[in-house]
Amino acid sequence: MSALPDRQQDSLVALEARDVGKAFVSGQVRTVVLERVSLQINAGELTLIAGPSGCGKSTLLSILSGLQRPDSGEVFALGERLAGLGLSALERFRLRHTGFVFQGFGLFPALQVAEQVELPLQYMGLSRTEMRERATEALQEVGMWSRRHLRPLELSGGEKQRVAIARALAKRPALLFADEPTSSLDAANGQLVIDMLHDIARLHGNTVLCVSHDPRLIAHADRVLRMEDGRILDDQRINPLPAAQPTPTWSST
Repeated sequence: MSALPDRQQDSLVALEARDVGKAFVSGQVRTVVLERVSLQINAGELTLIAGPSGCGKSTLLSILSGLQRPDSGEVFALGERLAGLGLSALERFRLRHTGFVFQGFGLFPALQVAEQVELPLQYMGLSRTEMRERATEALQEVGMWSRRHLRPLELSGGEKQRVAIARALAKRPALLFADEPTSSLDAANGQLVIDMLHDIARLHGNTVLCVSHDPRLIAHADRVLRMEDGRILDDQRINPLPAAQPTPTWSST
């Protein structure tokens, strides 16, 4: 499903930040959120940016995904210098190459599960047949195909997040960004979502970048970057990257 051609170059740098800085101004107060952050994120891995609330991790994810521009420094995604893209080109880049999973799920109340997954595919110029095939494949992978006709009100929190993951997967993005994906879930559903994100990186070769203060994610990440006060204080590799394995299936119960 990955936009990357294969997994034989596991050390390929998919995301890079060079001396990225960001500050916000409110009245006479200027607050520095990121201070000369530099990092490289490899394809085929789940990288976790951890740290307390307000440390700058969500802002960093937003900048790396192209949702925000840095005040200083450079960001490269899949070899593309994001600052060199105009607004339209940047929107096309995000549409083609990125997927997002958020804490609040981002589902539309009136749409059925299958429609939620197909919605972003409509903007990619895909045929109706291909849209349905991609949605079916993604929902089967996260164990939600049997729930495809339900609406968000009929789903649990864990099921909603699995639909959100399927919606991102159906785009077949090279880059998958997750912002606090487990913070609103109980222990069992949080664990399920963690396992899914990890398997997406390892089995499909996606670059999965997750920001969270949930300690459960640490043991499942391939690499953990710890942030505080707008800086990366520690960079630790947790799990080695194994060879590709068969695609898992998750129960829809």
